[in-house]
Amino acid sequence: MFFDVIGWIGMVLVLLAYALLSTNKIKNGMLYQLLNLIAGVCMAIGLYPKNAWFSFTLQVIWAIVAIVAIIKIKCKKK
Repeated sequence: MFFDVIGWIGMVLVLLAYALLSTNKIKNGMLYQLLNLIAGVCMAIGLYPKNAWFSFTLQVIWAIVAIVAIIKIKCKKK
């Protein structure tokens, strides 16, 4: 049950991030990438006990891409 709730939170966050970006409410910046990072981690946590390895791997990569983007955003601000 705990893992399912975490997974659902992740799913809502990734959809929220995409909807906000697509409707020009936010830009592809720190908030968008943080939402993607948290969403990817939450969904990976939710998928891990289900042995859904293809989806789990996708979410881990999704989170890594967000981390790289966050690092690039941070480096630009310096």
